[in-house]
Amino acid sequence: MEFHQLKYFVAVAEQRHFTKAARNLRIAQPSVSRAIRVLEKELGTPLFHRMKGNVALTSAGEVLLPWARRVLADVDGAALEVRELADLRLGRLAVGATPSLTTTLLPPALARFHVAFPGVDLVLHEAGSRDLVRELEQGALDIALVILPLRHEVLETTPLLREELVVAVAADHPLASRKTIGVADLKGVPLVMFRDGYDLRATTLAAFRRAGFEPTLALEGGEMDGVLRLAAAGLGVAIVPSLVIEPAGPLRAVRLADPLTRTIGFANRRDRRLTRAGREFVETVRALVRGREWLRTRPAGLTVLDAKG
Repeated sequence: MEFHQLKYFVAVAEQRHFTKAARNLRIAQPSVSRAIRVLEKELGTPLFHRMKGNVALTSAGEVLLPWARRVLADVDGAALEVRELADLRLGRLAVGATPSLTTTLLPPALARFHVAFPGVDLVLHEAGSRDLVRELEQGALDIALVILPLRHEVLETTPLLREELVVAVAADHPLASRKTIGVADLKGVPLVMFRDGYDLRATTLAAFRRAGFEPTLALEGGEMDGVLRLAAAGLGVAIVPSLVIEPAGPLRAVRLADPLTRTIGFANRRDRRLTRAGREFVETVRALVRGREWLRTRPAGLTVLDAKG
C-alpha cells in the first residue's frame, strides 16, 4: 500500500467518479484507475462498485476511507511541522504596527524575537490602522498590530491591550499643571492633528464633535514623531496614546476627565493559517506585554487583555 494509492482512493471516494477525481488531482484518469486496481489487488477485495456514470464504496471501501483520511492528514501534518521548523531557521515575517507601537512595544519585542529566531528575516511596516488593514488584505503583511474593534470579513483579530489617550502639552503650556481636563476645555486651544489614515485622527475629531464643537487646528497632516515634536515646541496640543509620552521628555500627559481609550490587537487573514514564525511572534509580544518590563513608565489606563478580550 503506497501513499499515492491512498490519495487517489480518497479522491475517488469523495468525487464518486474516477474522471472527476483525476481532474482534481491533475493527473490522467488511467493512472488513477490503475492505482486503485493495484490497491484492490493488494487488499484482496474491491473498494468500489463501478456503475455507469459514477461509483460507490463497497463495505471494504467504507472501512478503508476514514483510515486513509487519517493517514493523509498525518502525513500533511508532519510535512507542515517540518516546513515550519525550517521557516524558523530561514523564514520571513512581515509585521505591521501603528506608529505609537513602533516606538514603544515593537523594538523590544522584535529584538527578543530576533534573538530567539535569528534566521527569520523581519520586515516592519509602520502605518495607521487603515493602511495596515489594506496591506493585510493585499497579502503584503503576515500580521499587524491594529486598533480594534475591526469588523472585516477577510481578517480575524485577537485583543492584546487597552490604553488611555491623553492630551500631550509642552512643559510650559498653560494646561501642563492640570491633572485632568475635559474635552470642552480644549475649545479654542490650537491642536496638532494627525494625517488622514490614523485612527487617532478619527477618534479626536469624534470626541470634539460629541462635545459640540470643531477643533481649532494649528496644523494637520502629521505623523506620530512630527506631532509629538510640534506639540513639544508649543505649536499646539495633541491627543495621543499615553504610551508615547516619555517620563522625562518635553511633553506632559494630561488625562481626560472622561477617558478616551483604544484597544490594540493582532490582525491576520482568515484564509491563511498563521505561520509558525507568526505564532511565535504573537507569543513573544504577549509575554513581553504581560511582563511590563518594556514600559518606560506606568502610563495611565493600560490594561493587558487576554486572547478572549
